[in-house]
Amino acid sequence: MTQTAAAPPALRRIHPGTLYFFGALGGILFGYDLGVIAGILVVISKIWNLTGFEKGVVTASLSVGAMIGAGLAARLNNRIGRRRSIMAAGGIVIVGTVACALAPDFDSLVAFRGIIGIGIGFSSATVPTYLSELAPSRLRGAMSSLNQIFIVAGILIASIVTYELAPSHNWRMMFAGALVPAVVLVIGLTFLPETPRWLLNLGREEEARAVLASTHAGEADDIDAEVETIREVIRGDTQRTGRIRDLGAAWVRPMLFVALLLAVGQQFSGVNAINAYFPTMLVTLGFTTSTALLSAIVLGITKLAFTAWVVFVVDRWGRKPLLLIGNVVMVVTLVLAGVVIMNVHDKGTLGTLTVVLLVLYLAGYELGWGAVVWVMMAEVFPLRVRAAGMGAGSVVLWAATGIITALFPIMSDHNHLGLGRSMWVFAGVNVILFVLVWRLVPETKKRSLEQIELGLREHAGG
Repeated sequence: MTQTAAAPPALRRIHPGTLYFFGALGGILFGYDLGVIAGILVVISKIWNLTGFEKGVVTASLSVGAMIGAGLAARLNNRIGRRRSIMAAGGIVIVGTVACALAPDFDSLVAFRGIIGIGIGFSSATVPTYLSELAPSRLRGAMSSLNQIFIVAGILIASIVTYELAPSHNWRMMFAGALVPAVVLVIGLTFLPETPRWLLNLGREEEARAVLASTHAGEADDIDAEVETIREVIRGDTQRTGRIRDLGAAWVRPMLFVALLLAVGQQFSGVNAINAYFPTMLVTLGFTTSTALLSAIVLGITKLAFTAWVVFVVDRWGRKPLLLIGNVVMVVTLVLAGVVIMNVHDKGTLGTLTVVLLVLYLAGYELGWGAVVWVMMAEVFPLRVRAAGMGAGSVVLWAATGIITALFPIMSDHNHLGLGRSMWVFAGVNVILFVLVWRLVPETKKRSLEQIELGLREHAGG
């Protein structure tokens, strides 16, 4: 039934930047909880004398929980909307964070970190969709990239917090730091609207138009055109709510493959092996704990700078070129890092060169795979199955994250591959990813979500 009541006047006064800011705050939660474990591991490894396997377990427990959360996100997205799903994610993270900060032992910490992961999974499957459905097509890449900026900012904040608290070994307060963005997110989203596409799918046109007016200021013709295009897409659907099995439709499968390729590739490129274990690696290479944690802050600043730059070029350069350029940078730096680790024996020189190369590696990652993957995953799925598609993509992404973060401490151990050869393994994976992206990934810049979907339907004859 069509909603005819006028939208609340307060909605029209919300600046578009506010919508994107609070929508992207979910990225802060993602980044902080992903990044804080790097500093915490340095502390609790000494307190509890953790083995390489146990380090992998506590790091990967977030990913296991996130897989569960991402798997449930599609149903929740369609039932209560994108905005309330993100609020639910924030609430779960608050509960899990308090529990982690009070965890009495290692086993409890693993279980409670899994609870945080459920909230992060909800968030990672929903925030990119929320942002992409709010943004005008001409700015969608930049606005959706805000999610990655906030993820990287969260990692940087976590690095600063762990550096400041490391001398006191207060790992519990390191965890508690996540409460700040979680509370701000939940409170902020109570004042923000649902996305126009979700509202129109339920027939609530006046509310949808009000939201579009707040994000398309002064562009009335664009609002009419976008509403009509969304209606056309909705009319083309035989049902209003998408299910996981709908992803198997012939005309959807190619885009599902692309999304899963991007999800797996982002993690198998090695990024979270570096993010999660960077300070630990530097301590192994001879750095003091304080210097290793300070180097992680330098790493975070570099990542943030390159991610911010992507916002200005993603809608001009396109998604695919950035993915390919990022792959080239990652391959070169990983190969050189492996050579340095295996052949340089002076600890000072070894540590300095390793830091420089890994900083450049992560700059390449943020230039391409960091922001672009989340942008494209939210773009390629049709409206009816977007929530299900993002849920499936996020489950696969978190599964890949769990595999990498669990295995890296073992594979990089000197009794197995070692750190240098592990770098070469990731370099080889990035070569394969370059070829797959070159051959299979389409360009989506400057096309509305509905244009992308209608193009897919036409191509598939659906």
